[in-house]
Amino acid sequence: MYLNCHSYYSLRYGTLSPEQLVEAAVARGIQVLALTDIHRASGVFDFVQACTEAGIKPVVGMEFTKGYVCLARNPAGLAQINAFASQVLLAGGDWPDRPPEWEDVWTIFPFSRRRSLQTLGKNERWGVRGTDLKALWNVKDLGGMVWCQPVTFLNKQGFSMHRLLRAIDQNVLLSKLSPKAQAQEDERMYTPAELREICRDYPGLLDASERLLADCTFSFDFKMPKNRRLYGSSREDDLALLTKLAYEGLRYRYPRSDREAKARVEKELKVIHELHFDAYFLITWDIIRYARSRGYFHVGRGSGANSIVAYCLGITDVDPVALDLYFERFINPHRTSPPDFDIDFSWDERNDIIDYIFKRYGAKHVCLLATYVTFRDKSIYRELAKVFGLPKAEIDAWLDPATAMREVSSEIQTLIVKYGNLLLDFPNYLSIHAGGILISEEPLFAYTALEPMPKGFPICQFDMYVAEEIGFAKFDILSQRGLGHIKESVDIIRANCGVDVDVHRVQDFMQDEEVRKQLMRHETMGCFYIESPAMRQLLKKLDCEDYLTLVAASSIIRPGVASSGMMKAYIERYHAPDSYEPVHPLMGELMKETYGVMVYQEDVIKVAHYFAGLSLAEADVLRRGMSGKHRSRAEFERIREAFFVNCAAKGYAESVAREVWRQMESFSGYSFSKAHSASFAVESYQSLYLKTYYPLEFMVAVINNFGGFYRTEFYVHEARRCGAQVEAPEINASDYLTSIRGSVVWMGWVHVKGLEKRVIQDLLEARRQGGPFRSWEDFVHRVSLGLEQAILLIRVGAFRHLGVEKKPLLWEAHARFQGKAAPVVAMEMFGDEVSDLGVLPDLLHDPAEDAFDQWEILGFPLCSPYDLVSDLPKTLLNADFAYDRGDILGYLVTLKPTRTKSGDRMYFGYFVDVRGEFFDTVHFPADLKKYSFRGNGVYWMQGVVMEEFGHRSLRVQQLRKLGWRVDPRRED
Repeated sequence: MYLNCHSYYSLRYGTLSPEQLVEAAVARGIQVLALTDIHRASGVFDFVQACTEAGIKPVVGMEFTKGYVCLARNPAGLAQINAFASQVLLAGGDWPDRPPEWEDVWTIFPFSRRRSLQTLGKNERWGVRGTDLKALWNVKDLGGMVWCQPVTFLNKQGFSMHRLLRAIDQNVLLSKLSPKAQAQEDERMYTPAELREICRDYPGLLDASERLLADCTFSFDFKMPKNRRLYGSSREDDLALLTKLAYEGLRYRYPRSDREAKARVEKELKVIHELHFDAYFLITWDIIRYARSRGYFHVGRGSGANSIVAYCLGITDVDPVALDLYFERFINPHRTSPPDFDIDFSWDERNDIIDYIFKRYGAKHVCLLATYVTFRDKSIYRELAKVFGLPKAEIDAWLDPATAMREVSSEIQTLIVKYGNLLLDFPNYLSIHAGGILISEEPLFAYTALEPMPKGFPICQFDMYVAEEIGFAKFDILSQRGLGHIKESVDIIRANCGVDVDVHRVQDFMQDEEVRKQLMRHETMGCFYIESPAMRQLLKKLDCEDYLTLVAASSIIRPGVASSGMMKAYIERYHAPDSYEPVHPLMGELMKETYGVMVYQEDVIKVAHYFAGLSLAEADVLRRGMSGKHRSRAEFERIREAFFVNCAAKGYAESVAREVWRQMESFSGYSFSKAHSASFAVESYQSLYLKTYYPLEFMVAVINNFGGFYRTEFYVHEARRCGAQVEAPEINASDYLTSIRGSVVWMGWVHVKGLEKRVIQDLLEARRQGGPFRSWEDFVHRVSLGLEQAILLIRVGAFRHLGVEKKPLLWEAHARFQGKAAPVVAMEMFGDEVSDLGVLPDLLHDPAEDAFDQWEILGFPLCSPYDLVSDLPKTLLNADFAYDRGDILGYLVTLKPTRTKSGDRMYFGYFVDVRGEFFDTVHFPADLKKYSFRGNGVYWMQGVVMEEFGHRSLRVQQLRKLGWRVDPRRED
């Protein structure tokens, strides 16, 4: 009887989660229920699980915009429905008036379309609802009709929620919502008794519905893996290939015989095969192999780096033997969620990798993983305020963080808060997971319909949690700019130095004395993950000089560890290992490597299992929950309770158990697996090696990747610190991106604000075809541009090597173009003709004009900012802080805001001194009340030098911003 039920996966329409839908059915004594969300199969598996637990028979299907409902008679029927929905969704066209006639699908058309369709196929029916009953008085033959009353909400409040969602979807005021855009008010879940009363004159309709539902069966094996099962032709072939590749890699990674490594390979291969992950490893290897064939670099990170087989296959560059990483963190029979490899590629190469996966493994078997963007916090309040008609200014004022919605002063605001809380966490729309890809054995339509996304690759209709629960191990294909600058560095080094650098020789980099010195000096600007002021401070405080310390630093810098006070504790204990007393002797033994501080996700598992006696499966749920990845809060709370119960049973004092839990909980949302930190440290070492031996080429690559912690200005400054001569763009020397020849760095045209890409392309093509530009006249006859573009080139100094000053050239440009674009004309038609402007007056040029032009056009001057300060006072201190107190000049690089325990604002500053060296500052609330920042610029500061574990910084007690000199272009 319940053929057409909606969950909230009927986005901005339904009002019940699949679980709530089933709970309501149980409360009404309903034994069979069909979920038919609009155009989506998102809720199918949650629904099936909930029905199974509740003892209700689940039926699944889908409703479509044209009003027809399709019910799957069996799993094959769901695949047919999903394939049909995918075809229309991916094509972007209109839904057909009639779907195909399938053997395994029942299709129910609205009774209102009876006249237009006239005939029904074998598996087609008319659906009658309450508002159609009056029309049945004139119908003699009720054959082919079934009761099909939609279920969208439970009660009047649910109807109000539905109308609000529809108004949000339609982007209209609630008062303007069209009746056609919303459900009818009777689309609630009636009890079977109420339905029998409604259909008392037509009991055959209910009987027909029950027969139709009885014909539908949907069973699903949640435990069976859904990934592609084979890479080759058989499991035996896959194992043979994986074994061959693993032992070849073993000889490469461990040139000297290593018994422990060999034993680990044997053990892992056995587990991988037993748990049916041979194909998963081989497919990942195949993706890496393709990337290398294209010259792409990658970093394999995450828990996959716990595997020595992954290390030997080249999936990761992390040695799990050296780091004592245990394979069970990645794969073990007790793990509650499937493993996945996180593979990072350069931001400009990722799409090609994804395209290869789709083409290699088949479009019907590959999709991107979805994620739900939900109505959260202020977003739902804002949406509701709009449909209730509140003006934007009033909404902004009410939701301002400063007031934090403290006052609910009107009836409308009361309704907004009420319904906002009811709609909190409702799915709003589907988006793309950061990098998840599914590769299935069966066509994906067995599980989901596919939807288009702007990037051109389809997504499934469920998120990572559902994917895990139904048996998918995803592949995370991610992107980052850090890899981009490593790849480009290698290319530039090859072109500029004639050297091919193998960046996968990471073990050699870790033993390199010059790299060690670079790390000890914390000269890491531009290096992945270790370039920020906070990280450079930490490296100094730890006297970091090796890989293992860098791995720990990569984890303790995370906010969860730092904010809990455990970062400070780690630094203290690092310098004095015997200075602390563990909260419990067993904790001291478990956390010996990290001096009693919980640093890695693996620590949570170790403590939960060995200290509290939880099973490995429970410990993994706890670890995931503390990483913000739990799906079931109830399950997490159950394990939390078990933790304390077990601790009490083991005789631990309650205070000890609570302190251990506090340390574990401090990880919430921020902790890394040790393998993840190790992977980051590998990439840091690759960057460090390149910066140590090829600093100029490395910095050019960093500049060209437009990423990193700092603005381009400071990467340019760092190139200058490394010995580069940095030049503004020049017509015969500069390319689209920044380039280097010898030790001269030429800024690229891409940095010239306002310069059109078309002009850049014309300039480069003209230079390629006709050689260097010989004169201004030669340039304007070979490159088509207008006055505005010409002025940009002149002001940035692009013609400075042609022997013509800026100001005469600006006169010439105005005279020539007169606001119009000049066409490209063959130069030989004009010979060496030049414009005759007559005798120009003496046009004086101040070198500072170039700096101010660069500031406007490039975003920063290429000279020292101190050259542009109007009145530069003498000061006592420089970045080396040779004295305990005094004053210093600093050009602001970045400020990190934070708050004290009492909630007061304070800052950590990072500056460049007059010599171009970097230094750190601290600004406490009491000092900021008297002396506050006034934006970017040069500051005079006075204060006291503080030292902590060898790192020196200035506590600023006074500061003032210095003024710039008068722009000579603006002087009268």
